[in-house]
Amino acid sequence: MEGGIVFGLTADMHGAISLKNGRVEQSNFNDYPMITLKEMPKVDVHIAPNNEPPSGVGEPGVPPIAAAVANSIFAATGKRIRRLPILMDSS
Repeated sequence: MEGGIVFGLTADMHGAISLKNGRVEQSNFNDYPMITLKEMPKVDVHIAPNNEPPSGVGEPGVPPIAAAVANSIFAATGKRIRRLPILMDSS
C-alpha cells in the first residue's frame, strides 16, 4: 500500500511525459523521476482484520492519491487542479 501511495504521489508531482522530435523522452523508470524521501509525507497504513484469504493491495493505493491531493489543494487555496502533474501554474 505504501509503495502504491509513493507511485501515486510521483504521478501527481513528476508524472509528465515529454516529447522531443515526436518521440517520448522517457524510455523506462531510469529517466522517470520518482518522488524523493524529502518530498514523501508520513504515511500510516492500517489493515482491517477480516477472515478473507490474503491478496495484493499495492495497486488500490495509486488511483485515489491524485484526487486526494487535488482536493486538499482546493480546500487550502480555493484553486481547482485539473491537470497532472500538479505544478505551481496548474489550472
